[in-house]
Amino acid sequence: QDFAGRIKCIYIDPPYNTGNAFEHYDDGVEHSQWLNLMKPRLDILRNLLCEEGSIWVSIDDDECHYLKVLCDEIFGRRNFISNVVWEKKSSPQNDAKWISDNHDHILVYAKDKEIWRPNKIDRTEQQNSIYCNSDNVDGIDSEGIIFGRGPWFPGDMTVKTISEKALYPITTPSGRVVHPAKGRAWVYFEDKFKDLIADNRITFGKDGNNKPCIKRFLSEIEDNGIVPKSVWLYKDVGENRNARQEVKKFNIDDPFATPKPEKLLKKIIEISSRRNDFILDSFLGSGTTCAVAHKMGRKWLGIELGDHCDTHCLPRLKQVVTGEDQG
Repeated sequence: QDFAGRIKCIYIDPPYNTGNAFEHYDDGVEHSQWLNLMKPRLDILRNLLCEEGSIWVSIDDDECHYLKVLCDEIFGRRNFISNVVWEKKSSPQNDAKWISDNHDHILVYAKDKEIWRPNKIDRTEQQNSIYCNSDNVDGIDSEGIIFGRGPWFPGDMTVKTISEKALYPITTPSGRVVHPAKGRAWVYFEDKFKDLIADNRITFGKDGNNKPCIKRFLSEIEDNGIVPKSVWLYKDVGENRNARQEVKKFNIDDPFATPKPEKLLKKIIEISSRRNDFILDSFLGSGTTCAVAHKMGRKWLGIELGDHCDTHCLPRLKQVVTGEDQG
């Protein structure tokens, strides 16, 4: 009860009920029994979330769509945020009888979708690399001082929505008269376009002969971050193989069977919380969630009923708290 309404982000990785016998979990109960085990736990977890909080549930194809319906009932269908698809394997499983399953799901729900908003994630060097153009002079301010806006890339200056006022001809610096492609119109009306020309925000290409493009400046991107997407590739957030290597550092003789990579949890925590927020994992497993939360300056709660609370979680978290494991 001390934490009711206080948790900002809950991540759980419950047994997937695949019918396999995992060493640390009974992972093959009857389908309806599995749902009946999940429901009371999800009811409690919802009560622990703060109004700005969210819950992230890892699952695979065996129970995902049944779990989605259950979560709709508990959290409200209107509070469903996304089904994130995580690429958990980088290579096909050659012994697969039908199709190699290379992904898991992460169902995301908000306590209140009208309030909850994701944090933008840091841009990568690759994402910034498209901003490879730069002007010696980007503009002149009201006092006549030259300033620079930094690197930019040329963005499309046409849209599908047709407006008669946005179908005017444009003469390029080389003298060529250009029009929008058939079925498209310019983004800006002519007066606004002339203002952008005067402000050095339009490019006609190196030779001044191309159709106009708007300069998108890296320095003017809101929050200098990007909106999270729903497909997460292994090269960005790790895969099962990386997770197994990580947990072997703490228990090489008996590594946890189904860990998640630290990069995956880092992204979830980055999107859903800020420093000093409470993070909760009630299926702690090998301790990954709490380990990553600690490294990211969050407060954390972990719950684990199995013996591996002592054999797997505790040894790992001791190394995290002392700083021996930097991750």
